[in-house]
Amino acid sequence: MMSGQQYEGKVALVTGASSGIGRTTALALAASGMHVFLACRSGVKAQPVLDEINNADSCKIKAEFLPLDLGDLDSVRHCATVFLDRNLPLHLLVANAGLAGQKGMTDSGFELAFGTCHVGHFLLTQLLLATLKQSAPSRIVVVSSQAHKQAKGIDFNAVRNPTVSSVGLKEYAVAKLANVLFASELSRRLEGTGVTTYSLHPGVVASDVWRSIPWPLDRLMKFFMLNTDKGAQTTLYCATSIETEKQSGLYYDGSTLASASSIAQDKALAAKLWKESEQWVS
Repeated sequence: MMSGQQYEGKVALVTGASSGIGRTTALALAASGMHVFLACRSGVKAQPVLDEINNADSCKIKAEFLPLDLGDLDSVRHCATVFLDRNLPLHLLVANAGLAGQKGMTDSGFELAFGTCHVGHFLLTQLLLATLKQSAPSRIVVVSSQAHKQAKGIDFNAVRNPTVSSVGLKEYAVAKLANVLFASELSRRLEGTGVTTYSLHPGVVASDVWRSIPWPLDRLMKFFMLNTDKGAQTTLYCATSIETEKQSGLYYDGSTLASASSIAQDKALAAKLWKESEQWVS
C-alpha cells in the first residue's frame, strides 16, 4: 500500500506517536520515506520510537520529537510554533492522540477526554492549516471511534466541567463524536484547497488509550481487542491510499467507507461545534 519512493521527502506529524497505534503509524510512515514528527507529551517515551526509526537509516534523521500536551493549549501553541519555525512543508497531519477511562479536566478547562481528543487537536490543526494548504495535496486524518455512536449529541456546558460518569466512557463517546463532526466540517471549509480530511474507527485496539481502566477489567477488555499493528491499518489507509486521495470528509472503518451515526452527520451541529471551538481557543 505504501511506496517509499512515492513518499520520500514528504513530511508528516503524528500526535500520540510514542505508543499504541500512533507508534505503529509513525513507524510505517517513516518506513515509506516520510520525515515524521512525533508530537507527544513525553520525550522519554518517544525516544525508543525515534531510535527505531532513525537507527534503521543512519544516513538521515527521519523522525523528530515535538513536545505536545493536548490538554494545555499553551503547549499546543508552542508545539505548532516549534514546527513552523522549521519552515518545512506538511503533507500529513494525523490527529491520533487520545485517552479513555480517565476522569477530570484539562489544564485549559475542558472535560478531560473532550479537551484532549477534540479541543487540543482543533487548535493544532488551525495553527498548521496554512502550511497544510501550501503543501497541498495534503491530508488530515482524525482518529475517532465507533464509540461516537453512543453519543446523543454535545452538551456545550458539560464539556467545560469535570467528567461525571463513573469511568468516563460517556464523555469519551462525546469526544469521539466531536472528532467526526470536526473532520466533516473541516472538509467543507477546505473544499478546493487540495487538503482532504478523514475520520475513522481504528477497531477496538489494545493500546494505551485504555491506560486508566482499572485492573482486572483492563486485562479482560484487551484480551478481545486488536493489536496495534492491525489497529493502525485504517489510519494508514486514509493517510496514504490512492483510493482515498480524492475523498474528503468521510468516515472509515476496517479500511473501507462506513456510515457514521446520524448525529455525526448533522451539519448544523458540526457548524456549531466549529464556532464554539473557535471561541474556546481564541
